[in-house]
Amino acid sequence: MRKTGFLSAALAACLAAGFTMSASAYDVDKITVNIWDNNQLAGLQQIADEWTEQSGVKVQIDVVDWDNYWTLLESGASGGTLPDVFWMHSNVVQMYMENDMLLNLDEYIEKDDKIDMANYYEGVTDLFTRDDNGSIYGLPKDHDTIALLYNKALFDKYGVDYPTDDWSWEDVLDAATKITEGGKDDGVYGYAINTSNNQDGWYNLIYGYGGNVVSEDHKSSSIGSDEAKAGMEMMRKILEVSAPQMTVAETGTDALFTSGLAAMITQGSWMINTFYKAENHDDYAWAMIPYSDANGNGACDEGERVSCYNGLGWSAKADPEDPQACYDLISWFCQEEQQKEQAKLGVTMGGMKGISEDFASAFEGMDVSAFTKVEEAGSLFFRPYTRNTPVWEDALQQDGAFLNAWQDPSDPELMAQACDNAQTIIENAIAAE
Repeated sequence: MRKTGFLSAALAACLAAGFTMSASAYDVDKITVNIWDNNQLAGLQQIADEWTEQSGVKVQIDVVDWDNYWTLLESGASGGTLPDVFWMHSNVVQMYMENDMLLNLDEYIEKDDKIDMANYYEGVTDLFTRDDNGSIYGLPKDHDTIALLYNKALFDKYGVDYPTDDWSWEDVLDAATKITEGGKDDGVYGYAINTSNNQDGWYNLIYGYGGNVVSEDHKSSSIGSDEAKAGMEMMRKILEVSAPQMTVAETGTDALFTSGLAAMITQGSWMINTFYKAENHDDYAWAMIPYSDANGNGACDEGERVSCYNGLGWSAKADPEDPQACYDLISWFCQEEQQKEQAKLGVTMGGMKGISEDFASAFEGMDVSAFTKVEEAGSLFFRPYTRNTPVWEDALQQDGAFLNAWQDPSDPELMAQACDNAQTIIENAIAAE
């Protein structure tokens, strides 16, 4: 049975008065939740348990690794068992919304005085809004940004100055060249990246030089433009002095870095804990993502320092046993106090604007302010997506797109042709959607 909006109002009044609700207020005594990041489990469970104390409904959060996560959701959507509440991602949310697999949250949001959609990052809100009916199928959980991670010990060993917030991609190229040359006998490289590092890697150069992967209306691409090619030409130059793709494929960029075999990588704020908890974490430091100096004047001008951002959403399956209980949990996660709490706990930055200042100080002994400073000192662009992003996103990593240019970065023409091929791939995928 679908609850009415009265329960949310009643629950809010009771909570404000300091009362504890019993599970009898709902039709369920437990809500199942799926996520894919074990680093976030402890903090999210703590926030969920606070809701349990007041609602009487237990929250069971299960972590499923990324690949199996989507397999389980797909099988559940095809007649199996979906969790009550789960994370949604930009890659697939359009398909889930259009196929009515998610709970429409409109009526619940309308009656919820704790939620104002105008307070959340626009890109994340738009992501969870269905185009054909304007309805909302997920509340913004978080947002993320990208920064440059470097190993101070390697910079010291090879006599190279540390990266700063004033670095351009030319500075990255210069430092990577010196470290790769100095580390030749040690098997150390100045930089590591592969084609799968899109949001946290090469997407940022394309946008920093004035191109795009997908237009804001999700109907076209300019990845084959001169501006995008300029960004990928800089990427090609960096690749020439980076870990070879055979090495990256065997080891992975993060493992190369934590093994002391790569001096620099770019990474997203969602990965901080991986490096914060690593054995040699005292050697690691972050700088703001470099700027592109597209006009060549040696200064960071507006639009030249960009960071891709994405955001997850809390969604519920379309037909939970108690829709109101599911919504109330989702609302709890997304209210200002709890969004601030997840930032303070170092879970993630919030999906709500202007409430993540505590995130920068959540990791004692490691300065991660690069992730928050870029929001004032740079520009954010939302992770490019279309109705069925994986179709073209996966193809861009394959033979006939960027893979060849990545494996042989010595040829500028090969990279330029890859950009043209990528545009055709994306445009054909959009046309087929």
